[in-house]
Order: sequence, then structure tokens, then C-alpha cells
Amino acid sequence: MREQERGGGSRGGREARQELPPQSPEEQARAICLRLLTGMPRTRRQLADALAKRGIPEEVSQQVLSRYEEVGLIDDAAFAGAWVESRHRGRGLARRALAQELRTKGVHATLVQEALEQLDSEQEEETARELVERKLRATRGLDRDKRIRRLAGMLARKGYPEGMALRVVRRALEAEGEDADELGPGYSGA
Repeated sequence: MREQERGGGSRGGREARQELPPQSPEEQARAICLRLLTGMPRTRRQLADALAKRGIPEEVSQQVLSRYEEVGLIDDAAFAGAWVESRHRGRGLARRALAQELRTKGVHATLVQEALEQLDSEQEEETARELVERKLRATRGLDRDKRIRRLAGMLARKGYPEGMALRVVRRALEAEGEDADELGPGYSGA
């Protein structure tokens, strides 16, 4: 009797599952999109890729995604803006790296450009200075060239242009009392 009350009986559980009608492709697509959007925002292309991977027909996928855009559940412009803010502040990524990440997520180039406009050169350079200041302490005791390579390399991996990276590193080393005169504009950081 307790088995039946809990629904643990093998007959009752199977019968209940069999009573549900199979989902239409539209219902499946909506369920997949809602499940994915519950965890975090996604771009239209990310959702389209997920639907294609699960065998949802292209026309059904486009119909559902268009409807979700109409009601505001998918907003690539808002996604791009939030992504730029979050990744710049949290990881210190420069515009170039952010643009690459957004392109791989399927954000249209126009929306990428608009999102990147929220970062100006001064803000980007300030973030580079903060990153160098944090890393500078860890490089003390190394020879000057090795410090330059590590600091400039760290900024390069985060998408900062070489000129800005070297300028920021030079100023940080000078502020610390390190002789950075040999760090000319032709220094490659390699």
C-alpha cells in the first residue's frame, strides 16, 4: 500500500508517464530555450545551435526564436552590453578580446561595436594599469626583461594593444624605481 501511495509502484509510474502526449517540435524548442535561458542569458545563435543539436527543424527553431525576441527573452544587444561590462570589470579584458568573445557567441558585428562603445580608451588604460599593479608585486625579484615580458604578455593575452601595454608597463616600472628607459617603442615584449 505504501508503494502505491508514494507512486513507486512499477505499474503506476510507467502508466503515468505514458499518458503524457509526445511534445511537438515547437513545444520541445520552447522547453529547450526556456531551460537554457533560466541559467543565464544566451544569444540567438547559441540557442539556435542548441536547438539544431537536439534535432529541432530549422523552420521551427527560427519561429520560436523570433517569438522569444519579440517578447524580450532573447536580446543580443542587452546580452552584449552586459557581457562587456561583466568581463571587463571581472576579468579585465580589453575591447579586442571582448569583441572576439562576442563574435564567437554569434553577436552581430554592429551590436558588438555598440556594446564596446561603453568602454573608452581611458577606462581601458586604467584597467590595464590596475592589472599591472596587481601582477607587478608577483614579478619582484625577476630581472627587468623578464618582468617586462610577463607584464606585457599578460596584457596582450587580455587583448590590450601592444603600444598601450608597453606604455603602462613602462610607467609602472618607473613608478617602482625600475630603469625602464630601454623600453622603447620598438620593444616587442617577446
